[in-house]
Amino acid sequence: MTEAPTIGVVVLTQGTRPADLDRGIRSILAQQGVQLDVVCVGNGWQPTGLPQGVKALGLSENLGIPAGRNRGVPLVSGDYLFFLDDDASIPDPGFLLAAIERVRADPSIGLLQPRVVDPRGIESPRRWIPRIRKGLATESGPVFSVWEGAVLLPRAVFLKTDGWAEPFFYAHEGIELAWRVWDQGLRTWYAGDLVANHPVIQQTRHADYYRLNARNRVWLARRNLPGVFVVLYVAAWTGIQTLRWARNRPALSAWFGGWREGWTGDPGPRRVLSMRTVWRMTRAGRPPIV
Repeated sequence: MTEAPTIGVVVLTQGTRPADLDRGIRSILAQQGVQLDVVCVGNGWQPTGLPQGVKALGLSENLGIPAGRNRGVPLVSGDYLFFLDDDASIPDPGFLLAAIERVRADPSIGLLQPRVVDPRGIESPRRWIPRIRKGLATESGPVFSVWEGAVLLPRAVFLKTDGWAEPFFYAHEGIELAWRVWDQGLRTWYAGDLVANHPVIQQTRHADYYRLNARNRVWLARRNLPGVFVVLYVAAWTGIQTLRWARNRPALSAWFGGWREGWTGDPGPRRVLSMRTVWRMTRAGRPPIV
């Protein structure tokens, strides 16, 4: 009999959504055919009232989403890692086993993101499909960014990425993680037939959304792209966002404030994608200039 795959699960929360957190954790504990080791990381909060067997890690301050996820990894064992945000849940108890079987069947897959569906039946925003040419939400394929709220990858692959980009705090850390998976000669995969639940919420609810969106876009390029691609990538996104928010002057002003911060601030260690990776990404339909 084949031994059940082992998964370390990191659930991230600030403790502000107790009902959602409980739902998400219980959806993990309901998973079948796998061995689980689960930790709940409280970003600026000491998790309490957790189901039996779930570890708790309370961080004294909110270190940001990427750092919070990273802090949970050493506390869980398993050949695979699954990251879940506290407002997400998994409706199918066979999800994790199916996701791992997908990765095992295709060793070129280094990271898997499921399709995201609002459990109330509200139409999902197109941004949840991590492709430029969106197509059908149910269509699977290679991608170059991920919606970070529910992702699975082999532990060995995650460790080689150097983890989530801690300086980012919020926004675009899923793009860097996807790129660094590609840089291992693997692919990041969007599984349109596997589902995670998450309510439709406006991204702009975060006060620093526009600023961090711009700052981290520049930092993403400065941390990861070869020479000339840094300029091309930032220039392309500057044009896109200027057109997108041309009629929203406050948003555009905040965005350019973050853009300037991106050039003057410290993005953390630089780890450049190989030109082979740039070519593979280009052949797959997403050269790293947009």
